[in-house]
Amino acid sequence: MNRLESTLSRIHDPDKAAMEAARSRQARLTKPQGSLGRLEELAIRIAGMKGVERPRLERAAVIVMAGDHGVCVEGVSAYPSEVTPQMVRNFLAGGAAINVFARREGARVVVVDVGVAAELSPAPGLYLKKVRPGTANIARGPAMSRAEAQRSLEVGIEVFEEEYAKEPFNILATGDMGIGNTTPSTALAAVFLGTSARSIAGRGTGVDDSGLERKIAAVERAIAVNAPDPSDPIGCLAAVGGLEIGAIAGAMLAAAASRVPILVDGFISGSAALLARALCPTAQGYMIASHASADSGHRAMLTSLGLDPLLDLGLRLGEGTGAMLAFSLCDAACRALDEMATFDEAGVSEK
Repeated sequence: MNRLESTLSRIHDPDKAAMEAARSRQARLTKPQGSLGRLEELAIRIAGMKGVERPRLERAAVIVMAGDHGVCVEGVSAYPSEVTPQMVRNFLAGGAAINVFARREGARVVVVDVGVAAELSPAPGLYLKKVRPGTANIARGPAMSRAEAQRSLEVGIEVFEEEYAKEPFNILATGDMGIGNTTPSTALAAVFLGTSARSIAGRGTGVDDSGLERKIAAVERAIAVNAPDPSDPIGCLAAVGGLEIGAIAGAMLAAAASRVPILVDGFISGSAALLARALCPTAQGYMIASHASADSGHRAMLTSLGLDPLLDLGLRLGEGTGAMLAFSLCDAACRALDEMATFDEAGVSEK
């Protein structure tokens, strides 16, 4: 049994008994039932994920997976590929948006080179686990070999497990960095959702109308040339995916195996969530949609996953930024469930 198979075998449904215990306590708290709206069900879901009646989320980790994409030669991005390694260095220096948001929450940020086209020097907070220096152009052939696709998934599992062993955390926020990565994400989503590239494709980092048309055309060619089969998730990743997308999905699967809730970020993480779900449908029960991305196809992904986003702020940055913003809501929901007094405890009369 390889590492991926071992991880999949350890993923079980959220704990229904813990959810019922949390629901019962929620009903006895000193407030009208339902008055905290969606936060109440959020806390109950997290209780099931963690397997305890009163979960706490004091410690969060953001794992940012980085990789480059050969499809950029098709003119699908507003930025050059050189930005990927430049932004990795910015993450490590603490100067990116995700660093700002994570510092506010006391969350750790680690970055993983799973497929950056440039060579990066060792640095604190950086995992050097390059599978290959970027994918091939999916509009002309497969992104990577099947072995490389599986390896990218295993990189995500390894990094999660190594970070979790160093200092356990209570919730995982997924992040990404990779110029051009909305194009393979669109391709994967179109395959797994059984829909057209045009219905999923968005403007990513801000391409103009002609850039959007080039992106749609590239995805359509990628699917026609590579003929990905949605019943073969690893084959789909190899055909039209990205190394960082595979690594994010691997980290999600490892989190589910460890009963750690997963804050799914935006469009890239959404495609990784579809991949993780295709590999193990049970993993879906550990996912929380942090926000609805400005990229138009993201809502279709979340609808398919049965997830309702906590925030809708027009974000389209990636990095895990939306996930980190949503962490405070998850933390507040769990604190209310745990710290609020019940009617009996407070001596307050019920309705």
